[in-house]
Amino acid sequence: MGGIGIWQLVIIAVIVIVLFGTKKLRGVGSDLGGAIKGFKKAIKDEEPTSELEKKPSASLNAEQQVADAEKSQQKD
Repeated sequence: MGGIGIWQLVIIAVIVIVLFGTKKLRGVGSDLGGAIKGFKKAIKDEEPTSELEKKPSASLNAEQQVADAEKSQQKD
Protein backbone atom coordinates (compact mmCIF):
# COMPACT_ATOMS: atom_id res chain seq x y z
CA MET A 1 0.00 0.00 0.00
CA GLY A 2 2.55 2.60 1.08
CA GLY A 3 5.57 1.05 -0.62
CA ILE A 4 7.20 2.10 -3.86
CA GLY A 5 6.42 -0.23 -6.75
CA ILE A 6 8.25 -0.99 -9.96
CA TRP A 7 6.27 1.54 -11.99
CA GLN A 8 7.01 4.34 -9.57
CA LEU A 9 10.75 3.52 -9.78
CA VAL A 10 10.60 3.49 -13.60
CA ILE A 11 8.90 6.89 -13.64
CA ILE A 12 11.49 8.32 -11.24
CA ALA A 13 14.31 6.90 -13.40
CA VAL A 14 12.83 8.46 -16.56
CA ILE A 15 12.50 11.84 -14.84
CA VAL A 16 16.12 11.68 -13.61
CA ILE A 17 17.34 10.77 -17.11
CA VAL A 18 15.38 13.61 -18.65
CA LEU A 19 16.66 16.14 -16.10
CA PHE A 20 20.34 15.19 -16.08
CA GLY A 21 20.88 13.37 -19.36
CA THR A 22 22.54 10.04 -19.93
CA LYS A 23 26.01 11.51 -20.50
CA LYS A 24 26.13 13.21 -17.10
CA LEU A 25 24.71 10.14 -15.35
CA ARG A 26 27.31 7.94 -17.08
CA GLY A 27 30.06 10.29 -15.87
CA VAL A 28 28.77 10.21 -12.31
CA GLY A 29 28.59 6.41 -12.44
CA SER A 30 32.13 6.03 -13.73
CA ASP A 31 33.45 8.49 -11.13
CA LEU A 32 31.71 6.56 -8.37
CA GLY A 33 33.07 3.26 -9.70
CA GLY A 34 36.59 4.69 -9.85
CA ALA A 35 36.31 5.94 -6.29
CA ILE A 36 35.20 2.51 -5.07
CA LYS A 37 38.07 0.80 -6.93
CA GLY A 38 40.54 3.26 -5.43
CA PHE A 39 39.17 2.65 -1.96
CA LYS A 40 39.46 -1.13 -2.35
CA LYS A 41 43.02 -0.78 -3.66
CA ALA A 42 43.97 1.43 -0.71
CA ILE A 43 42.61 -1.12 1.74
CA LYS A 44 44.53 -3.95 0.03
CA ASP A 45 47.73 -1.88 0.02
CA GLU A 46 47.55 -1.43 3.78
CA GLU A 47 47.46 -5.17 4.51
CA PRO A 48 51.05 -5.94 3.37
CA THR A 49 52.45 -3.14 5.51
CA SER A 50 50.93 -4.72 8.61
CA GLU A 51 52.56 -8.03 7.63
CA LEU A 52 55.94 -6.28 7.39
CA GLU A 53 55.49 -4.97 10.90
CA LYS A 54 55.06 -8.55 12.15
CA LYS A 55 58.42 -9.68 10.68
CA PRO A 56 61.47 -9.71 12.94
CA SER A 57 63.67 -6.64 12.75
CA ALA A 58 66.64 -8.64 11.40
CA SER A 59 64.79 -9.51 8.21
CA LEU A 60 63.66 -5.90 7.87
CA ASN A 61 67.25 -4.74 8.11
CA ALA A 62 68.27 -7.23 5.44
CA GLU A 63 65.47 -6.06 3.17
CA GLN A 64 66.48 -2.45 3.75
CA GLN A 65 70.09 -3.26 2.85
CA VAL A 66 68.97 -4.93 -0.39
CA ALA A 67 66.82 -1.94 -1.26
CA ASP A 68 69.70 0.47 -0.54
CA ALA A 69 72.05 -1.60 -2.69
CA GLU A 70 69.57 -1.55 -5.58
CA LYS A 71 69.20 2.24 -5.29
CA SER A 72 72.95 2.77 -5.31
CA GLN A 73 73.28 0.54 -8.40
CA GLN A 74 70.61 2.54 -10.21
CA LYS A 75 72.44 5.80 -9.45
CA ASP A 76 75.67 4.46 -11.00
